[in-house]
Amino acid sequence: MKMAPDTLRLVFWELTKRCNLRCVHCRAEADDSLFAGELDTAAALRVVDDIAAFANPILVLTGGEPLYRADLFEIARHAASKGLRTALATNGTLIDAGIARVIREAGFGRASISIDGSNAASHDGFRGIPGSFERALGGARLLLEEGVEFQFNTTITRRNVGEIEGVLRLAEERGAKALHVFMLVPVGCGVEIAESDMLSREKYEEVLAWLYHRTKDAPFEFKATCAPHYYRIMRQEAKKEGRTVSFETDGMAAMTRGCLAGSGVCFISHRGDVQPCGYLPLVAGNVLERPLAEIWEKSELFARLRKIDDLGGKCGLCEYRAFCAGCRARAYYDTGDCMAEEPYCVYVPKRAGSRE
Repeated sequence: MKMAPDTLRLVFWELTKRCNLRCVHCRAEADDSLFAGELDTAAALRVVDDIAAFANPILVLTGGEPLYRADLFEIARHAASKGLRTALATNGTLIDAGIARVIREAGFGRASISIDGSNAASHDGFRGIPGSFERALGGARLLLEEGVEFQFNTTITRRNVGEIEGVLRLAEERGAKALHVFMLVPVGCGVEIAESDMLSREKYEEVLAWLYHRTKDAPFEFKATCAPHYYRIMRQEAKKEGRTVSFETDGMAAMTRGCLAGSGVCFISHRGDVQPCGYLPLVAGNVLERPLAEIWEKSELFARLRKIDDLGGKCGLCEYRAFCAGCRARAYYDTGDCMAEEPYCVYVPKRAGSRE
């Protein structure tokens, strides 16, 4: 079941930074205005051709709010015609019956809808617009009626960490196929709330350990995202249970590592800049200047990120580095070096402990 090293698995493509919400944790710092330099339709279709020419990743069309792009469905249909699997990342509030039908017709395999609380007060407080909770749930209902799979994406911070179980129940009640929980990354608007809203390292560890055990009886796929030390915790908890992690018992979580920025994942901005991920604001190249294949295969930045033995600090000493690798975006935020140690990890590697 193993993929070849450095296989491009996921491309997150920010088609636009424009958005109708005002999310306090927004990676893109999006708002409801036009942003200069956005790729036009012809350029976007060429990017699809570039991707399909050398890889077969899942293509996640995101934003901002991608439904603001008038050519969204043209791009999606073109991707499908090239054999690419597509997903839509949306806040859900702009989905009406007609749009839900076109989402299905355009070939989207799944849509993710951002839900950041178990109730309107919590979610709307995150999203900055009253009524966004009910509108997002309405969008989910319309997708369900059209037979389009959807999942909820939830960013965990201090203000909603006590609501994870409630969001899990909500996702089940609404017919979601999955719940992916994201641990806040301090980038974009997230920088402004990092001090007040980031979980402590200890709470981060506690939540991920709880999540490991809760995944066993969750009614659908329930997973941590942008939380690389989950893959260490999974192995530690499995060891306590007297077993080793395997594909048969743990699925794809046993076959991947935590941070895939630049090694399994890349991000394309609305202007065509290629980054390791949407949270790590370092540019490897631009699709208007070089084919994505060339950027993926020859970028010095990506080559550096793939050398996990070159990780700094305790990440470089850690016996779990091949499974975790730490969050490179959090390391960059904390130190200015994307290869530095992960700052939100409590674990002390055996080799590091022996040197203290």
